Amino acid sequence: MGGKVVGKAVGARLYLHVSALRDAMPEDAARVRAAAALSGATDFNVVRIERLGDGVALLEYPGFFEEACPSLRRSWRVEPSTNRVSFRDYSDSLNPPVLHRKELLLPDGHPEAGRYAALTAALESLGLFDDPVRIGFRSQWSRLLREAGYRIVGHDLVPIGNDEEGDGDWGPDGAQVRRHLTALSRHGLSAPMSAMLRTGLLDGGATLFDYGCGKGDDVASLRAMGVAASGWDPHYAPDNLVARADIVNIGFVINVIEDPAERREVLIRAFGLADVAVCVSAMLTHGDAIQGKPYADGILTRWGTFQKYYSQAELRAYVERTLGVPSVALAPGVFLAFSDTGAEQRFHLGRSRSRLRLRPPAEPRPLRVRSVREPKPPKEPKAPREPKLPKPPPPQPWELCPDGFATLKAVWEEHGREPGLEELGPLPDVEAAFRSMARAFRAAWDRLDRARLEAARAQRAEDTLVYLALQRFRRRKQYKELDLSLRRDVRAFFGDYVSALSEAERLLASAAAPEALAEAAARAAEQGLGWLAEGRSLQVDASLIERLPAVLRVYVGCAAVLYGDVEMADLVKIHLGSGKVTMIRCDDFSLPLPEVVERVKVNLRTQDVRVFSYGPETSFEPPILYLKSRFMNEETSGYAEQAAFDAKVGTLVKVDEASRGPSGEEWAALLAKAGLVVVGHDLVEDDRPPSLDDPCGANLTYRDLIACGETALTTGLPNLPKNPESWKALRALTENVLDPVIDWFGAIELTYGFCSPELAKLIPGRIAPELDQHAAHETKPNGCPVCPRLGAAVDFLVRDEDMLEVARWVAANIPFDRLYFYGRNRPIHISYGPEAKREAYEMVQVPVGRRMMPKKLRLL
Repeated sequence: MGGKVVGKAVGARLYLHVSALRDAMPEDAARVRAAAALSGATDFNVVRIERLGDGVALLEYPGFFEEACPSLRRSWRVEPSTNRVSFRDYSDSLNPPVLHRKELLLPDGHPEAGRYAALTAALESLGLFDDPVRIGFRSQWSRLLREAGYRIVGHDLVPIGNDEEGDGDWGPDGAQVRRHLTALSRHGLSAPMSAMLRTGLLDGGATLFDYGCGKGDDVASLRAMGVAASGWDPHYAPDNLVARADIVNIGFVINVIEDPAERREVLIRAFGLADVAVCVSAMLTHGDAIQGKPYADGILTRWGTFQKYYSQAELRAYVERTLGVPSVALAPGVFLAFSDTGAEQRFHLGRSRSRLRLRPPAEPRPLRVRSVREPKPPKEPKAPREPKLPKPPPPQPWELCPDGFATLKAVWEEHGREPGLEELGPLPDVEAAFRSMARAFRAAWDRLDRARLEAARAQRAEDTLVYLALQRFRRRKQYKELDLSLRRDVRAFFGDYVSALSEAERLLASAAAPEALAEAAARAAEQGLGWLAEGRSLQVDASLIERLPAVLRVYVGCAAVLYGDVEMADLVKIHLGSGKVTMIRCDDFSLPLPEVVERVKVNLRTQDVRVFSYGPETSFEPPILYLKSRFMNEETSGYAEQAAFDAKVGTLVKVDEASRGPSGEEWAALLAKAGLVVVGHDLVEDDRPPSLDDPCGANLTYRDLIACGETALTTGLPNLPKNPESWKALRALTENVLDPVIDWFGAIELTYGFCSPELAKLIPGRIAPELDQHAAHETKPNGCPVCPRLGAAVDFLVRDEDMLEVARWVAANIPFDRLYFYGRNRPIHISYGPEAKREAYEMVQVPVGRRMMPKKLRLL
């Protein structure tokens, strides 16, 4: 048995530090020793093992442990099959290759791996590894870091300004502190801006002011989206107007101000500019303590940049203590503080509100158009008098304002109660037609869809309870402080505020009862909302949270108070007995097999938030999320395609209750073995020709079936199939016939396998290509199959076995097309094809001549 796989895989190459060779697979370690002996290299400390071929590279990184991204000095590439050694010296190069994610090269438990992984995580979070072309060499990598506004000091990532001359503000002890904010050249929106867009804070014509906008990339991007955005920055945009706005963003500003009093003043000043809310973000501490010179309440780096790092809890406390208002966690390191209490309530209520899933209203009856009676035409001489028509009745009021009246009914049915005038908006045509809104309301009541109304009433009452229950984690508002729309909900659904609060308290208490959670989870699963592990957890698509029973929504909402916006996650796992909620984020949840890149476990009992990351920046491979349709609902877009895909996957892999299955490498191997490839949301036959050394079934490779004949071996003829169906036929033959034989009898000896038309020309008279199926699906120049029987065939021998007994076992246990028996100690010919005739023949000598003729053979 070989050792476990260690190291960093990049495509078909594996990188290892020499200290990890003791944990490598024995064959890999042997390849390195052979390469070192062949090259004479002794100073290398990193090796690169190539999986496609037998190449090995021996690499010397003299600053491997000292430098964050060490530069390559010398390399030896060895090809043992040809005894070729190529050497490259980068000692005098101004732009040598650099190494990233070096923690992955080290053995398990290495004392420095954690520090290296923390740097990798920081670089990855800034998207600095997104463009592989720009990170492989030192000059491009250094330029990319500068463009991002960062510098690596030791193994720490610290922000820098663009001023390389060293001008800045002097601190009280004479140290020069560079006040240039961490202005990033962004290809997309920053985290706080993305979070505000996602939660709808910038919808509806809201204005935004970016206080400390850096280079202004966020402002420019928002303007391109139609958001009224502006910004000011003391270094990059000092002449811009500092203006009031609905939302003020102060992003990653307070953490670079070294004076605590000024930091507080800046935050208060930004809050004072906000008509609705201020969004505050700062760098969060993680991993090892940041290295630098202690300065004030933070650190001063050797580059003159001040940084104060917060934990999530520290940042929340600082914002609330400074501004004197509650804060709302929008994302890790991002908080909102509202200056408009009504807007705050609407924001929380909006996060608690579910989007009503009511059946569409009945098709409206066609309105009868009543025309005004036209005057009688003048009488013609001697013309008969036309009969008098009855006077048409006057039009009904709602017929005079069809659009406005439809709006009134829709708003009523959506709210589940009579709406207030301020919720309707101006409807002058309705008021004019009915002469008063009271009359309009009475007419609307008689014409409401009662089923829609009752469904909306139940849903909105539940939403109100969820909102009031979660208010327990913030300062509870007096009734007169509630949003007017919320007050109307309370009166309509609960009668009074005290009764509503009492109901909300009971709902909140039930969220702490495992039996209530388990009952609600079972109900949710019955409705197709999530995947239930009986008695343990409910795992659900985050977009379906609003459709869960109220007690589960409150339970998840409590976790969101600590985590931030639940919609940042793709999946939510509700632990039914441990007081925990796990938020799961994937690389791209739209994929049929997304990879998990982050799990955030929120412990409601201890108020602890733990983050587990996966991917290249960590030592943990991202697990594949299998059977994604489990967590979806049949009404979810793409559900049918995902479910069909999952059904196919289920035939290939074993997946546990948590949707865990094979690793990425194991999944790729399974696909290759099955000859399949993922295309969109489907598994289809892979038409690409495999490599000769790819597995063909469980025990053989394609080379075994293609290069086994003596003529193919002696001539060196490639003998490769040209038709993709031939490759598939060889795999089908192996999986259905040869693998079972090997499993029962042990090793077999292949004596004749695939025969291309080119090979057949070299052995005329000895074979019958039109009959023997050795040509598989290959065609003649006229396009017709060489052998119309199709399928594939092989001749094999089992040493020390009676081949008649082998033939009998084959006939009794496995499917085949045709079998030819030549003798008890000679190879048998067997084929597997679409005709599946299960015919067996014995080849006997004709009395005259030396030809062999087939004779029916009874094997059973």
